[in-house]
Amino acid sequence: MKAIDLIKQIFLLLSAALVLALGVNAVSPRGIPWYGQWDEAQGVVTADQAVLQPTLDFEIPDASTAQRLHASGQVLFIDSRTAADFREGHIPGAVSLPVGEFDRQIEALQTRYDSTHPIVTYCSGRSCQDSHILAQRLFEVGFENVSVFIDGYPGWSGEGYPVETE
Repeated sequence: MKAIDLIKQIFLLLSAALVLALGVNAVSPRGIPWYGQWDEAQGVVTADQAVLQPTLDFEIPDASTAQRLHASGQVLFIDSRTAADFREGHIPGAVSLPVGEFDRQIEALQTRYDSTHPIVTYCSGRSCQDSHILAQRLFEVGFENVSVFIDGYPGWSGEGYPVETE
């Protein structure tokens, strides 16, 4: 077999593999998104806009707005980061509800808070989707007044607002 024929066959095989992979990705419910939002100035960084779409209208875009809500004493702040991150520092009075613990902890939250109670979820800033995922899950179980603080804990602590540790 000549080298040129071998190169042609390799090219054809790679082309077929690429077409097949793109086709599977396009129809798969767990496919990789083709494009995303990568500018932190525009909001949360993500390749999966579908995850964010239900909560985009409920985003709190800056720490000063979050701080005003917190100062009112009427809003429950929920930290969606890991329990270890929560222990290292969190917004004062916040409740820890890591996304991975949702199914185990949601009943206790529903017992303590009415479905209309104002809630703000947060995580590790604009490169973290956990607060959006948590907000969506809260909507799904009946909470009606949920917002997402997109700058999260780094935005809060970066502005010099008080934090708690455990």
